[in-house]
Amino acid sequence: MEIEKFENEAEVQNLEKNRRLFKKYLLLFLVVFLLVCSFYLGYERGKKNTAQPEKNLALTAAILGNKEPAIDEKIDFSLFWKVWDLLKEKYVDKDKLDAQQLVYGAISGMLKATGDPYTSFFDPKESQAFSDNIEGSFDGIGVELGIKDNLLTVIAPLDGSPAQKAGIRSGDKILKVGGKAITDLTTDEAVGLIRGKKGTPVVITVLHQGEKDTEDITVVRDTIEVHSADVSFKNDDVAYLRISQFSDNTDKEFDKAMEQIIAHKSKGIILDLRDDPGGLLDKAVNIASRLIPASQVVVSEEYSTGKKDSLHTSGGDKLSALPIVVLINEGSASASEILAGALKDDQHATLVGEKSFGKGCVQELIDLPGGSSVKITVAKWLTPNGDYIMDKGISPDVEVGLNKDDITNNRDPQLDRALEVLREKIK
Repeated sequence: MEIEKFENEAEVQNLEKNRRLFKKYLLLFLVVFLLVCSFYLGYERGKKNTAQPEKNLALTAAILGNKEPAIDEKIDFSLFWKVWDLLKEKYVDKDKLDAQQLVYGAISGMLKATGDPYTSFFDPKESQAFSDNIEGSFDGIGVELGIKDNLLTVIAPLDGSPAQKAGIRSGDKILKVGGKAITDLTTDEAVGLIRGKKGTPVVITVLHQGEKDTEDITVVRDTIEVHSADVSFKNDDVAYLRISQFSDNTDKEFDKAMEQIIAHKSKGIILDLRDDPGGLLDKAVNIASRLIPASQVVVSEEYSTGKKDSLHTSGGDKLSALPIVVLINEGSASASEILAGALKDDQHATLVGEKSFGKGCVQELIDLPGGSSVKITVAKWLTPNGDYIMDKGISPDVEVGLNKDDITNNRDPQLDRALEVLREKIK
């Protein structure tokens, strides 16, 4: 009987133990179940709800800062991932999709949606090509492009380039490349079509200024070597100084030319910035420092916050005592307009020729992981007198045109007039 009692007590103890274990595991199961349910319901709600205030407000605030966004300004970022999933699920050639290229395309589309033709994304290959261009060597046709009147426009063909030799001129509107319409492409996308290996041809469909019919011009690509600053002398006492663009080596080349001008004891300078599409801002400031006395404003930058920064000449102004006449035309853009505007506002130079292109914004090139980069318009720029020249350009003091007949017959009435104006200054 004692044994039976012991066994019953053991059974009772085991039963109690099992009950406690059951309650423990039941509680654990309920906790896990509730967590899973909460996660699932939250996920489903996130997929279905296209107006998530927390997410939308955070994204909008990231763009608008501390401004209070309106209801219709809230963004549902889940739409991007919805389309991404649909593409992977339904696209006919989904096995050929390249996820990295899709990301590059999404970034390019985002920047294109700003409506600013100068804000753009470069994948690694495009980034290298852009870098080569700034350094002064690349394969292509040798033409600088911009957007004007909502059309891709030739700012300037580079000196001695295949484009210039083929008859492409400043102000030409480019409508097609290789038979493909480019009206919906960004400047950099169009450049990608125009560039190619040395020795390969490309057909450019252009509309020349003042003409009604387009022209197909075949240009054979070549390696473009840009020597950005050269000097020659007119009747020994006048220096003719040509700057074709503002690249990495421009200020060094300019300094060599400056020493030649000093050695020749030149009495005046004609600075030719025609068909100079611009380039690096700091190079324009460096050259202005050789032509304008120290501590003078070269250009002011105005940011989205309203903050303004002024860049000043830094000294080394060995040529500031000489009278200067500056040649400009519609192909003078960006950094060349900055230099021309600074010289004009300083009342040190007379501008001769035609109204400049009118690019009054500053871009910053930012390197990104994987070899890509992004070029973003970060500021407007103004001349020392506070003139914002975007789209309107800089008007010359003495207006002189150059027509097709002049080009065909190798005449340069703009240079001739510049020499006359300089002679008057020297007297």
